[in-house]
Amino acid sequence: MKPRVLLHNKETSSLAAELVKACPAAEVAECNSYEGLPEAIARFRPDIVYTVRFAGSNGFPRDALFGNDGPQWVANGGAGTDHFGLWDADIVTVTNAAGVAADMMAEYVVGAFLHFTLDVPGLISDQKHRIWRQRVVRPLKGSSLVIVGLGKTGQAIALRAKALGMNVAGTRARPRQMENIDEVCAPEELSRLLAQADFLAVCAPLTANSRGLLGDAEFACVKPGAILVDVSRGGVVDQRALVQALRSGQIAAAALDVFETEPLPANHEFWSRSDVLISPHCSSVYAGWEKASFSLFLDNLKRWIAGDPLLNTVSPELGY
Repeated sequence: MKPRVLLHNKETSSLAAELVKACPAAEVAECNSYEGLPEAIARFRPDIVYTVRFAGSNGFPRDALFGNDGPQWVANGGAGTDHFGLWDADIVTVTNAAGVAADMMAEYVVGAFLHFTLDVPGLISDQKHRIWRQRVVRPLKGSSLVIVGLGKTGQAIALRAKALGMNVAGTRARPRQMENIDEVCAPEELSRLLAQADFLAVCAPLTANSRGLLGDAEFACVKPGAILVDVSRGGVVDQRALVQALRSGQIAAAALDVFETEPLPANHEFWSRSDVLISPHCSSVYAGWEKASFSLFLDNLKRWIAGDPLLNTVSPELGY
């Protein structure tokens, strides 16, 4: 079999060389822009497109991927597929790279918790003003963590949280007993879990069901003074509701890696709040991430050629 593979990323020459080495029979084409993808697909007629959302969601050419000339398999280089919208799973298979950055994102979450429990903002302020002041730190051991979304990232967070002596609960669509998690519940039980949350980690995919999952009603249920870290997708947490929860103290602090509008507008209140830590959607970005993602794709390509089931097949309705 000679699969026709189109590589879509901001830089693809190194990926093409690696692909040809791993699969010499493959016919390979490259596209390095959003604007050029429709023409590249129409001209090359690929069986497979490996694509990375390298310039944000706005303007991503999803219609080219899922149109009449689209491929049989779309391999998403990242984890989230919300920029694809819905697709017909009977016509095209979509896979993602979920798990490739799970460990890094889990480290980000724990680091963000420690940022606030160790009062790093206060220490930095005291150092800046040369003030010698005793500050009280807050232990993670014995506290309760609620993880919204127990996929690969959620499970990686749970592993680290248990090592730190935290009590861990979480939600998943189909509850079952899971390692390192004391209580696994259906999403419908989220409000009950929130009442015991000292810490809250949000790592659910953005779908029609999860949009606005954490809003006014949910924040009203949270244990007062909880610390939130969001590494999901912009839209899972209602930003307006979060601002109100921060103002009231219901949420003591938040570390946010994702936003409803990216880049975050310069006039947004989050920028000026000392109880908010902002990062530019980079919790999953580390040296070697793209290589790991592409290695997963190459493993899946071998499965495709052999006729075996692909890893990380995504449901358009569930988003994972």
